[in-house]
Amino acid sequence: MTKIDIISGFLGAGKTTLIKKLIKEAYAGEKVVLIENEFGEIGVDGGFLKDAGIEITEMNSGCICCSLVGDFAKALKEVEEKFSPDRIVIEPSGVGKLSDVIRAVQRAGLAHSELNAFCTVVDAKKCKMYLKNFGEFFLDQVENASCIILSHTALPHEKLDEAVALLRGHTQATIVTTEWEKLDGKELLAAMEQRDSLRAELERLAKEAEEHAPAEHDECCHHHHHDEEGECCHHDHEHEHGECHHHHDHEEGECHHHHHEEGECHHHHHDEGECCHHDHDHEHEGECHHHHHHADEVFASWGTETAKKFTKEELEGALEALSSGEYGDILRAKGYVDGEEGWIYFDYVPGEPDLRSGEPSVTGRLCVIGCHLAEDKLKALFLG
Repeated sequence: MTKIDIISGFLGAGKTTLIKKLIKEAYAGEKVVLIENEFGEIGVDGGFLKDAGIEITEMNSGCICCSLVGDFAKALKEVEEKFSPDRIVIEPSGVGKLSDVIRAVQRAGLAHSELNAFCTVVDAKKCKMYLKNFGEFFLDQVENASCIILSHTALPHEKLDEAVALLRGHTQATIVTTEWEKLDGKELLAAMEQRDSLRAELERLAKEAEEHAPAEHDECCHHHHHDEEGECCHHDHEHEHGECHHHHDHEEGECHHHHHEEGECHHHHHDEGECCHHDHDHEHEGECHHHHHHADEVFASWGTETAKKFTKEELEGALEALSSGEYGDILRAKGYVDGEEGWIYFDYVPGEPDLRSGEPSVTGRLCVIGCHLAEDKLKALFLG
C-alpha cells in the first residue's frame, strides 16, 4: 500500500527544506513520488529535488484544493498506476487549505494508496503575524494537521513559548520545537505519523505503574463502583490545552478527549460500552476520580509537552519534590527535556530520581502517574 504524506505550510515556512531532509534521512530506500502544486506560473521548489532522483509532477495553474481538484485526482491515479511508489509526498501551495487537500486525497478513489500523515510547517518567527493577517487559511493548516513542525526555532525561549502558546489555542497535535539539524528525519516522520505521541507515552507509563505498584496503592484513589450494567457517570471538567490527563480502567474501552490548556491532554478510559460524561473544572485541586467496574487498580496521569530548557539541578529539585505529598501520590514520572548542556532524560520512582543525558527529541515531554494528582501544582513545579 502506498503511503501518502501531505506537507503543508505557508510560503517560505520551510516545506522544501523539510522534504529534502525526509528524503535523505527518513525515506531512504523508498520509491518516492513528489507532487507539487506551486502558486504561480513557474515551479521553483522542484529544481531542488530533481537531483535526488525524485519524480515530480508540478501543477502551476492554481491551488489543488480548488481549481485543480479534478486534475489532482487524475495526477494521483496516474502516479499510482505508472510508478507504484512506496510513498507519495504532496507539497500543496502555501496559500491552500489543508482540509481541502486532505478531502481531495480522500475523494480521489485510489485503490492502492492510503493517507498516512498530514503535517504543517510553521515559521516560529512569523506565527503571530500569520495568525493576525491570514487567520482563516493559517488556522485551517494548523487545526487539521496531525503534527506541527516549527521552523526557525533558534529563538529566545520566551519567543518560542509564545509561538507554541498561540498554536496550542487551536491544536492538540504534537508541536516539534527542536531545531531540525539536531534531529534525524526518522524522528520527524515518527512525529508526523503520531507513532510517539504524548498520549501513547502516558498509556505505556500507566501500564508500567500497574505492573509495579505496591499493594498499599490499591485504594489510593476515589473509586466509584457501578452495580448496574450501563450505568452512566457524569463529570464536568475543563482543562488547559495540550496537557494530558488520563483516568485508566484496565478494560478495553472508549477514550473521551476534552479540550485543555497549553500542552496538556486528559483521558478517561472506561469499560467497553460504558457511557461517561466528564464535567469537572479541577478547582478541587488535584482530585482524581476513577470509575471501577472491576476491582482493578486505577491511576490518573498528567503530561505535557514543552520547549522549556532545564538545568540538571532544576529538574532534580522538581523530581525530589514529588515525594513530598504536595503533588499527590506519585507512583512514577518519566520524560525528557532540553537542557542547558544537552538533552536530559529522567525516570522517577518515589525517592529515586534517575537523570541521564540523551539524544534530542522533537520536543520536551513530562509524564506523571499517580493518584490525587494536584495538576495545577505539577504544572507550576515543572513549568513555573
